[in-house]
Amino acid sequence: MIHWLQHTTGGLLTLAAVSIAVLLLMIIKLKVEPFIALIVVGLLTALAAGLPVGTIVGTAQKTSDSLLEKGFGGILGHITAIIGLGTLLGSILERSGGARVLTGALLRSFGEKRAPLAMGLAGLIFGIPVFFDIGIFVLAPLVYVAARQGGRSILLYCLPLLAGLSMTHAFIPPHPGPVAAAGLLHVDLGWIILMGAVCGIPAWFVSGVLFPSWIGKRMNRSVPEEMIVVEEEDEHPPSLGLVTGIIAVPLVLILAGTFGSIWLPKNSVLAGIAAFVGTPAVALTITVLLASWLLGYRRGMSGKDLSELAAASLRPVAMLLLVVGAGAFFGAVLSATGIGKAVADSLHDAGLPVIFAAYVISCGLRIAQGSATVAIVTTSGIIAPTVTELGYSQVQLALLVVAISAGSIIASHVNDGGFWIVSRYFGLSVGDTLKTWTVLETLLSVTGFAVAAVLMAVV
Repeated sequence: MIHWLQHTTGGLLTLAAVSIAVLLLMIIKLKVEPFIALIVVGLLTALAAGLPVGTIVGTAQKTSDSLLEKGFGGILGHITAIIGLGTLLGSILERSGGARVLTGALLRSFGEKRAPLAMGLAGLIFGIPVFFDIGIFVLAPLVYVAARQGGRSILLYCLPLLAGLSMTHAFIPPHPGPVAAAGLLHVDLGWIILMGAVCGIPAWFVSGVLFPSWIGKRMNRSVPEEMIVVEEEDEHPPSLGLVTGIIAVPLVLILAGTFGSIWLPKNSVLAGIAAFVGTPAVALTITVLLASWLLGYRRGMSGKDLSELAAASLRPVAMLLLVVGAGAFFGAVLSATGIGKAVADSLHDAGLPVIFAAYVISCGLRIAQGSATVAIVTTSGIIAPTVTELGYSQVQLALLVVAISAGSIIASHVNDGGFWIVSRYFGLSVGDTLKTWTVLETLLSVTGFAVAAVLMAVV
């Protein structure tokens, strides 16, 4: 029995299935923190697969070569600075009033009739530097005002915004999901930005423009009275050009680094400059410094104010990084035990495309336990050894990341914190939230995956 479990394809696949089942049981039923559950299941899986203890945790004299430390250290060394800097950038933009400037300009430009489209574009643009929930907290009051002025269902205004915020959060760096997947699958962030936008924008159009215009005419939900709060406007808000420019800086620099390495002569000065400023951590550092000066110091914020802002905004990141690190350790165990190769062989024998398998696995994990980050990290860990065997190009790997990210947002329901934020902030009942937000997320997921799968077939 032990030999079958540790040395045969059927045994290894069974071990993988049991590991994931135990992981979900711990998270869903026992309410264990995901990062603790991932560590426990990773250790148990490694022991069950017969890996030596020294390989798993090292020795008293040396632990640096252990799966535990290498799993955590390899991914966190890649993503910690990126996620931290991205979070800080979003906080500075939010505190400066940049979101209101951007949204207000879009509403004025598009007019009252096209206000829903303006809200969608606001979510799409402002969603690049800020987390999904922060985007809702900041922009929800503008949705209330626009819906009251337009006299139409709040769904016509909040759903486009939510689609924009959700798309960028799922598909575009520096958000944690795509950054973590990029680290685990060794993909350049420039390609993920490009493929994420190519796949994500059509998905946003379907879920955030077409669907809201259809459902908003059939479900007339007014703005709850308690949601109307008159807030004082900043007498000297930042300019629209400054806000959009700062949001664009890291994307432009990262893309320049990615494509500069392809188009510029190797070992040239320009190629070196592009590679340096296009490194995600460097690009985001430059952007945070610009934002701190232009939106912070020049607008009256002191060094102490910025330090307090950084401390407050970075506090929630700790748990996120622990989940990602533990997920990377679990993935390293799956690779070391041979489970990854067993999965690759099974997919090959079944004729099932890896991108489809990755999407289905991510969907299943998302629906079962609710966390998009856990779904992305766990799926990437399962798929990474398989991908290594196939020798995918950077473009193909980026499309695979998009597929995994798409699966991680499907069918948001009552086990997802985002579900309750949407319900609370826009005054929707559980039933209404299932009919609107859950359907929107599913459309966003399926459409994004469909575009990625089509591109995967032709690249």
